[in-house]
Amino acid sequence: MSSQNTNPKTGLQSASIMDRRRFLKSTSCSLGVAAAAANPLVHTLAKAADQPKQPASETLVATLFGSLNEKQKQQICFPFNHPLRSEVQNNWYITKSRVGEHFTADQQAMIREIFMGIHSEEYAKTIFDAVAWDSDEEGLEDTSIALFGEPGESKFEFVLTGRHVTRRCDGNSVDGAAFGGPIFYGHQAGTKDAEPADHPGNAYWYQAKRANEVFQMLNGKQREMALLGQSRKEEGTKTVTLTGKTSGLPGIPMTELMGDQKGLVRQVLADVMAPFRKQDADEALKLVDQAGFDHLHMAFYKNQDLGNDGIWDVWQIEGPSSLIYFRGAPHVHAYIHIRDKAEIG
Repeated sequence: MSSQNTNPKTGLQSASIMDRRRFLKSTSCSLGVAAAAANPLVHTLAKAADQPKQPASETLVATLFGSLNEKQKQQICFPFNHPLRSEVQNNWYITKSRVGEHFTADQQAMIREIFMGIHSEEYAKTIFDAVAWDSDEEGLEDTSIALFGEPGESKFEFVLTGRHVTRRCDGNSVDGAAFGGPIFYGHQAGTKDAEPADHPGNAYWYQAKRANEVFQMLNGKQREMALLGQSRKEEGTKTVTLTGKTSGLPGIPMTELMGDQKGLVRQVLADVMAPFRKQDADEALKLVDQAGFDHLHMAFYKNQDLGNDGIWDVWQIEGPSSLIYFRGAPHVHAYIHIRDKAEIG
């Protein structure tokens, strides 16, 4: 996928990611020069823009937590082990507090910076634009957040949700879980629910194109094993239930692939992780390998083929403690859940 994309709302091409200096300057302008000079938080953020490294998103989560008033804490803060922390949906609000309505301009700026920071520099702006487009906003105004635990003091997790987005930032507080738990991403490019078969402008379609390269490398017998009928249903958190199984999963097991075919599957995994910051992507790939790459199964689903073009819009890669489920019909919905071991029972 190119590092430039056409924003379907504006028709303009965006660069890969707005750098920290540009973002902070635009934030300061919106607040006013005088307010920036008088507000310690804005002054701190602006000063940090001149530093060679931006602070980690986890650091900003702690700063955000410290800025909350009591009413905000009552609305969005929960104990670390609250069951809500592990949920995932394709379109939901983890709390009733909308970012654009219940948080100050400074807090909104931090929330945006946290979000940008948990994505890679190459993709962050593209992903941000997709979330904004899908929520019919300029940014993250129509998302909601929750904070579990106490950032800076003990285990914590920041969760941001909305239409086509569930993202987490946990500072590795959740043991053995990539991204701190299951995440969701999606995109409806354009104004129609059903995208054309080639998904023009979709921020994530490049992943399906790479996955279909694997299918093209398969021989006839392998394709019979890999190509199935109907995919799994989307059932919220149940969608990403991990089975712990090393065999009998849908599709073709990696043990049936040749070396070059396995190499391309590894590239698909890397491409799926490319939108996320390196530390999270590396952890996810490491956990997949720890559970056994050869235990992975890859499946394609023919019953949801937009345009009947043989480019499979729906596919998945599943292992005993990992699942990447990509549903590209009628537009893109995708789930990732990767752990060191499945939690069964």
